[in-house]
Amino acid sequence: MKPVVALVGRPNVGKSTLFNRLTQTRDAIVADFAGLTRDRHYGNGRLGKHEFIVIDTGGFEPDAGSGIYKEMAKQTRQAVAEADVVIFVVDAREGLSAQDHDIANELRRLGKPCVLAANKAEGMHDGTKLVDFYELGFGDVHGVSAAHGQGMRDLVELALAPLNLPDPDDEAEEDDVNKPIKLAVAGRPNVGKSTLINTWLGEERLVAFDMPGTTRDAISVPFERNGQRFELIDTAGLRRKGKVFEAIEKFSVVKTLQAIESANVVLLLLDATQGVTDQDAHIAGYILESGRAVVIAINKWDAVDSYQREQIQRQIETRLPFLKFAALHFISAIKRQGLGPVWQAIAQAHKSATRKMSTPVLTRLLLEAVQFQAPKRGGMYRPKLRYAHQGGMNPPVIVIHGNSLEHVTEAYKRFLEGRFRKEFDLVGTPLRIQFKSSANPFADKDD
Repeated sequence: MKPVVALVGRPNVGKSTLFNRLTQTRDAIVADFAGLTRDRHYGNGRLGKHEFIVIDTGGFEPDAGSGIYKEMAKQTRQAVAEADVVIFVVDAREGLSAQDHDIANELRRLGKPCVLAANKAEGMHDGTKLVDFYELGFGDVHGVSAAHGQGMRDLVELALAPLNLPDPDDEAEEDDVNKPIKLAVAGRPNVGKSTLINTWLGEERLVAFDMPGTTRDAISVPFERNGQRFELIDTAGLRRKGKVFEAIEKFSVVKTLQAIESANVVLLLLDATQGVTDQDAHIAGYILESGRAVVIAINKWDAVDSYQREQIQRQIETRLPFLKFAALHFISAIKRQGLGPVWQAIAQAHKSATRKMSTPVLTRLLLEAVQFQAPKRGGMYRPKLRYAHQGGMNPPVIVIHGNSLEHVTEAYKRFLEGRFRKEFDLVGTPLRIQFKSSANPFADKDD
């Protein structure tokens, strides 16, 4: 599973700028005044072959007694609890403050590995202004500039070094050899994930045991059904109890993100009594972004009437249109209704996600599609699609070669996707199509 890095510090030290730099996005709002970030914010970072989850937090005031600052402190403690390592961000320009001391004492009490980053250190070549920060007791002070990108690689390497991460290439090789299907059950709190998992385990009469993962004692539950081995990645109540804070909510976003990233197939569980919410749509979007095969199950179907059922189906069409390729099932975990077809859909989704597609068949389908409907002309040029081959699995990737392919429209891309899906029976998995144009040998010639 991906390691988790939390950014912690007092207001306006540049945590959100650092977050944007590590994730190479502009997802976190940045402005020159304090208190802009209040909730936890999650993103994906990468260092070489290693990927990690970054959590941006609001300004931390450990002793806040009430109001919004107390809630922000609660959010920060949650982020630290979820993290494998903390980057404690201080302001090199303003120097050491009493609040930095308070945060340092709180981080020591929470007991997570911590790296001290002095942000806004551009131009401080002698480092004399950073000496005061050694008082905080976290060892070396690492001067960085999130705004200018200075010191980022060294900072991340120091943060990830204690985790002893395995080589991703070694993990990939192991996954190809007789490995079970990794299945994650994802969804909002109280949609019935624990009930569904317990129902599965009860029916199969299997003994669950802990398999310590790379982060936070993640638990996977192995079981077998009809000769097929599965590995259930827990996001719903099977996790071993550890030291957690009373103020922390039971649901942890990072557990779901890690489970999705680690899985081959994700079962997205929705609650029929509550409909499709914004949080459901966010989780579904992350599944799609991660390229995971997905099956949608609507739980508590027995608890709603015909009008509610019709409304839920409409909500799925309007709020989750990007998951049209996913199989949809209506179940009752507590009454064990509709679970058989779900297993069939999971197996079909995994088979589709790992399907091998030969180059001759892909090229034939491509040429037949062009003959049936040619792509529209873009300016002076009409795209010419010449041949296709498979570029990856889980999710399947099809690479199309030709000329002027930058003019291929999204509508035509969807048309090609439909032809490929029908031929290879790709159900329950995203399909990514990439275009690679050949260089125009006459581009630099004079008329």
